[in-house]
Amino acid sequence: MQILEGKYKGRRLQSTPSPKVRPTARRLRESLFHLLGLRIENARFLDLCCGSGAVGIEALSRGAAHTTFVDRSPRMCAYVRTNLELCGVSREHFEIVESEVELFLRGTKLSNDDHWDIVYFDPPYSSDYAPVMKMLSDERLLKKKRGVLVVEHASNNELSNSFGRLLRWRVIRQGESCLSFYERKK
Repeated sequence: MQILEGKYKGRRLQSTPSPKVRPTARRLRESLFHLLGLRIENARFLDLCCGSGAVGIEALSRGAAHTTFVDRSPRMCAYVRTNLELCGVSREHFEIVESEVELFLRGTKLSNDDHWDIVYFDPPYSSDYAPVMKMLSDERLLKKKRGVLVVEHASNNELSNSFGRLLRWRVIRQGESCLSFYERKK
């Protein structure tokens, strides 16, 4: 696994060989960042169920101002730390939180100007996505204007076209994986 574009382009990342961990495929990451385009510049990025941190580090490489990495596994959080060090990412540009996603979101205290611009949610494909999706539809977590939630899921898992005030506007399918893009309804 390596960073595809930006200031850390070509840097190789470490990950566990565990079959329980499913890194986001290269082509899917390419599609994700192609579609996000300029939205990534200076964005506050949240990488939920981050695994090795490849998606969040790719966001930083392409110009995101800050990424918060969240994973429940201490081992995966250690991989994220190692990968950030390998890329030479400055400490003020990231935060690593070892936590279950729902507990993290429930405990998040954000000021009015502190919303995330882009949230990437990539849980194990067998997970129930609905509770976290409903929490992410809360206005205090995702930026109101042009805030984007991207959810990676199995192709055979049809997610709802809306969650609360979030409306799905795009689906990208590649093999057994999909990316669903949501934005807040006006």
